[in-house]
Amino acid sequence: MNSVYFLSDAHLGSWAEQHQRTQERRLVRFLDNIKDKASAIYLLGDMFDFWVENKYVVPRGYTRFLGKISEMTDAGVEVHYFIGNHDIWMYGYLEKECGVIVHKKEETIDINGKLFFIGHGDGVGKKSTGFAIIRWIFHNRICQRLFALLHPDLQLWLGQSWAKHSRMKRPDGKEDPFLGGDGKEPQLDFAIEYSKTHPNIDYYVFGHRHVAIDYSISKHKITDRQEHDTISPRLILLGDWIWQFTYAEFDGEHMVLHEYVEGESKL
Repeated sequence: MNSVYFLSDAHLGSWAEQHQRTQERRLVRFLDNIKDKASAIYLLGDMFDFWVENKYVVPRGYTRFLGKISEMTDAGVEVHYFIGNHDIWMYGYLEKECGVIVHKKEETIDINGKLFFIGHGDGVGKKSTGFAIIRWIFHNRICQRLFALLHPDLQLWLGQSWAKHSRMKRPDGKEDPFLGGDGKEPQLDFAIEYSKTHPNIDYYVFGHRHVAIDYSISKHKITDRQEHDTISPRLILLGDWIWQFTYAEFDGEHMVLHEYVEGESKL
């Protein structure tokens, strides 16, 4: 089989990033490199820093990225998009115009006999009170309808401002390193607990955390993401396409994290 690729968190259009066009072009070059080798691509949310659709209006920009995705779906490559916490407001544009399969929540998917539990990752595990409240507001249908009454320009200004504020609260805009078990990593805690009742899951694949980690749940140790493919079940955190440019590749047998380095990549 051709490979299946997973990536997340490009946050295209972020007001906190200085080189938005360069970042988008790099992502598009990566997609162009894998288009003939991919049977499917899973985009696990927050590919846009803020995305909201109205009946006749979508955010400006992203034409290179959306064009490349459309080219790939036209060629028969499945492109799946799991909404994140920055792009909840998807109402059919990517499906109708770009041929993308949009998923609104986490799902278990069989890929070549392996079971993958896939999602953005913001909806699993224990969350802070503040984040839980914001997430409830964003997902609430009444709040979404009220937000839709605003002028699209105001919607985008509010969304982009919120996203920039959220990013700039962190030192240099980057996430904390992977903190391990004992309640410090909600996605890991969820995977450990979920595995107790769903022992057939082979891989838990999430975005959101902005950390690239391949963690063996059964062994409770972090593996070298470039070299090893350890015993399942495993937690794969995909990193991001802001600083790390990391992605996971499943070739039908092995699941491995890679970093896309232009001029040096083996792609």
